[in-house]
Amino acid sequence: MTEVKICGLNDAAGLEAAWRAGADYVGFVFIPASPRAVTPAAAAALSAALPSRAAGGPSRVGLFLDPADAEVAAVLAALPLDFLQLHGEETPERCAALRARFGIPVMKALGVATAADLLLLEAYAPAVDRFLLDAKPPPGAALPGGNALRFDWALLAGHAVPRPWLLAGGLTPDNVAEALGRSGAPGVDVSSGVERARGVKDPGRIAAFVAAARRPA
Repeated sequence: MTEVKICGLNDAAGLEAAWRAGADYVGFVFIPASPRAVTPAAAAALSAALPSRAAGGPSRVGLFLDPADAEVAAVLAALPLDFLQLHGEETPERCAALRARFGIPVMKALGVATAADLLLLEAYAPAVDRFLLDAKPPPGAALPGGNALRFDWALLAGHAVPRPWLLAGGLTPDNVAEALGRSGAPGVDVSSGVERARGVKDPGRIAAFVAAARRPA
């Protein structure tokens, strides 16, 4: 079954919609510049409303941008996370160091625009547990993701990604089935594509996205 991650959740309605729809991962953004950012305390309160992953709930993913150890530690003091998603310029060595320091699997986001960008996968593979392959942000973009941009999904067709991975970038309930078919992705990640306004999740679009991602081809 296609894995689904709903990212940038920052209110109870969106989180409940993701859970009821059957999302495998819920993402909390700890990047202050993002319109979807939450504080550790707010994320902890939201997370507490759902069962833990051990009890059958979704995996909690924390999104960070080139974080210092202290930043990650402050979040983990407020709530447990199942994955650290690194969305900045973290090197393979930095990814490995954070994984070792906190004992939590790392999901590394990599921007893709051309086939050459996929060459980075081999360098990162020993240091991370999963990849998130997103559209590379345009020059001067304020944020590394959540920009509603897509890349050529066919670049990934038949490509042997060396770790489990999710496809991201410009996905919506209307195009996710096409994206899965063209890329061969085992899972998908969405944020802006299930919003009714920037940073505000739409429960109906969340349900529609998950259903479309899992509808038989």
